[in-house]
Amino acid sequence: MMIKDLIIKNLKTYSDERGFFREIMRGSSNSIANRIGQVSHSEVNPGVIKAWHGHKYQFQWTYVLKGNLRVAVVDLRINSSTKDKIVEFECGESSKNLIYGFPPGIYHGYQNYSEKAQIIYITSGTYDLNDELRIPFDTNKIKFLW
Repeated sequence: MMIKDLIIKNLKTYSDERGFFREIMRGSSNSIANRIGQVSHSEVNPGVIKAWHGHKYQFQWTYVLKGNLRVAVVDLRINSSTKDKIVEFECGESSKNLIYGFPPGIYHGYQNYSEKAQIIYITSGTYDLNDELRIPFDTNKIKFLW
């Protein structure tokens, strides 16, 4: 079972002798892509765990540009039909190329199991400390072992 409102989108890659092309996001009249507030780039060292992170108000998309991640997403929204549900998957170069997005109240975390990973975050608003939700990766509140 998936988490309500979590989007995991497989991306098509078109390859030839020159390299490849991959469309990451396309805007449409009703698309979250039309509400981009900020695009950020993060480099993550091997073995690093970044968890748990969410937003009070923003929607976030995450795309692994280079490297491989073990990702976990948990629904901590009070009135959600999938409250406390955890979804785990891998994304990056050695697994399916995908982008995943989640609304406010859902938390995500990941562990880099490759050399340095390069990650792109696309949020519906600009950075605001008052929007940030964080829980330590080793919390007892979320039943997940990294």
